[in-house]
Amino acid sequence: MAKKEFVLNSTSKEVIFQVILHIILFLFFSFDRHQPQIEEFQIVAFLNYALGALVINYVLLPRFFYSKQYLLFFLYVSIIVAAIIAVEELVLERIYFPDTRGTRFPGVIYSLLDVMPVITILAGFKFAWDASLKQKEVEELRSSVKESELQFLKSQINPHFLFNNLNNMYSHAIEQSPKTPSIILELSSVLRYMLYDCKENFVALRKEIEHLKNFTQLNELQIEDRGEVLFQSEQIPSGYLIAPLILTVFIENAFKHSTASQSEDIFIDIKIKVTPNGELDFECKNSYRADTNTEKLTNGIGLQNVKKRLKLLYPDAHNLVINDTENSYSVHLKMNLKLATV
Repeated sequence: MAKKEFVLNSTSKEVIFQVILHIILFLFFSFDRHQPQIEEFQIVAFLNYALGALVINYVLLPRFFYSKQYLLFFLYVSIIVAAIIAVEELVLERIYFPDTRGTRFPGVIYSLLDVMPVITILAGFKFAWDASLKQKEVEELRSSVKESELQFLKSQINPHFLFNNLNNMYSHAIEQSPKTPSIILELSSVLRYMLYDCKENFVALRKEIEHLKNFTQLNELQIEDRGEVLFQSEQIPSGYLIAPLILTVFIENAFKHSTASQSEDIFIDIKIKVTPNGELDFECKNSYRADTNTEKLTNGIGLQNVKKRLKLLYPDAHNLVINDTENSYSVHLKMNLKLATV
């Protein structure tokens, strides 16, 4: 029979924390090395303080302080503190010390110095506990927003890719090109990876590079004998992960702008390697003619998309350099890879 894991919820954790805090605080303020035993008055007096702190922590803090009604909060706190002092001086001390301390009032200052340390500590820890919970909620919200944005950005890639390649396949079909079946097979392979193999935020680097090879071969069919495409990847070590489809956009842009601006002498060079310290070094360079290119290279949807994903997934862990000249466009990306956990 499987063991059930016992998990405390936040309310249970807070109850346990408050109980332990009250016990420690009571022992600290009640301990007297000259009179080590705990008297009944000390217990009752501390309960008086704890009751006042309970009202402040669970009524006044959420109702007035957190809603920024500070004047009402401090007014009611003053009333609570006055009530605690009145109960101690006018009731408890007259019951437990009728002939000594119960016969006189020591003064407001002395009474505040007696009450305020306990109230301040109990209220301060409650405020810190609430603040930590709020911080946790904010972090969870940020994580949720980040995940939603990543999923949205990733969802934009497939339609963008499909739009370009369906146009390519359509033109080959119109011309009744014998390469049409090959294009369909390559497109099917690439789409299978996009739709089924890269659902997670990170995938195996080797699988991603295999996808990039298929993707390059698919787009290379557009060029035929009009130029040259080079794809170089050194031996890729296992165990590294990468965000899927990060590099695809750069290769797609290289083909799109080279073929759109040139009818011959097309050149696309792609290099991928992993350094010994686990850094991916990606370079993609393509030829193009600025005077015949109708789209501005740096403002495409795909490029803006990948920049956002890099910022979200690799904050302070990547360096992207783009150089745009009259006849060439190059991308150089370095990024710290993640290691797969066993």
